Amino acid sequence: MPAGALATKRSTSSRFSGISAGCLAGLLALFLLSFSWALDLAKMERLVVERFGQNRIGLLRDWQSILVAMRGLADREKLLKINDFVNRRIEFEDDLSIYNQSDYWATPLETLGRGRGDCEDFAIIKYFSLMESGVPLAKLRLVYVRARIDDGPGPRLLAHMVLAYYPTPNAEPLVLDNLVPEILPASRRSDLQPVFSFNSEAIWNGVAGNSARGPGGTAQLSRWQDLLLRARREGFE
Repeated sequence: MPAGALATKRSTSSRFSGISAGCLAGLLALFLLSFSWALDLAKMERLVVERFGQNRIGLLRDWQSILVAMRGLADREKLLKINDFVNRRIEFEDDLSIYNQSDYWATPLETLGRGRGDCEDFAIIKYFSLMESGVPLAKLRLVYVRARIDDGPGPRLLAHMVLAYYPTPNAEPLVLDNLVPEILPASRRSDLQPVFSFNSEAIWNGVAGNSARGPGGTAQLSRWQDLLLRARREGFE
């Protein structure tokens, strides 16, 4: 079933004499991004090159650019941009093929570095991206669901993860999904059967905004705790 480029100081104006206005604007945007958000962007770029090669840096930088472009936008605009970017630029592939594991939750850096991921990875990078763009944590939950898939002689249910956005605490959530590219209210996703939802602060027994919190908090989600720790080590603070 879930969210953050570089700033190298140049001291003399002569070094910029051959750089276009567009390049200067891009450098300024990246500087503002690193100044405003708790992201170690230089570290993230270094890790992508070390782990995945120089040719994988492009997707990370495109992601950084879209985060810059989203600053100041309304939440709904941010949802549309991130959902579209991730669904278009990340290729779906199962964990067994990518990580040789049956169930692995990738950090945003791993997903960007490989350019591939499964449903959990799609939801997780959307979650981190929206948080880094300024969407309040209280409005975001990762939701574990059973998705009805109609691609054979009969429907089947698959374990799946999506990201839910709550405009207000008790509002019907909007669903960001890699199976259905359009962002829809939960009531229009009859193909999804919610099981539980969670974010970095809590876990809920259902998906409704007023659902009861589960006992023990997110400590019971060992994969989630491990992912948060790895993400912090990779530059997400």
